[in-house]
Amino acid sequence: MAEAHWYVVHTYSGYENKVKANIDKTIENRHLEDQIIEVRVPMQDVTELKDGVRKTSSKKMFPGYVLINMVMNDDTWYVVRNTRGVTGFVGPGSKPVPLTDAEMRPLGIKTDNVVVDFDEGDTVAVIGGVWKDTVGVIQTMNHNKQSVTINVELFGRETPVEISFADVKKMN
Repeated sequence: MAEAHWYVVHTYSGYENKVKANIDKTIENRHLEDQIIEVRVPMQDVTELKDGVRKTSSKKMFPGYVLINMVMNDDTWYVVRNTRGVTGFVGPGSKPVPLTDAEMRPLGIKTDNVVVDFDEGDTVAVIGGVWKDTVGVIQTMNHNKQSVTINVELFGRETPVEISFADVKKMN
């Protein structure tokens, strides 16, 4: 299978979050999770000083653009290109150009692969995040997203939850 790369998609201004939501929904509906790995609207915290009062807010780093980590093929290109609010991929003509690792580094998006000592069916303990101190059995592993899916009991039901590799450890 081809390798996933980060691509930049141009959107109508102000539609970045809507485009992200639409693409995420399409990924789920068409079961493209293994081809379109992540959709991101890069944000940065900005501190403003107004009338002597400090206010910190989150602003888009690149208004009008969305970053997508995906395997480029006809299906994924079609899905992204035909999403409402998308005007096209960034690149010469109609050819999308992936971002280099050097271009990705300042954005704070890690591309390092974490080596793990657990596999599907293993029991793990969650050591960070919202589900800290929860124990579960790994149902699926997504090495592209660097995450595992475990079932946790929520309101008396088994519910699948996706957790980063960094937030789980194998139980003995």
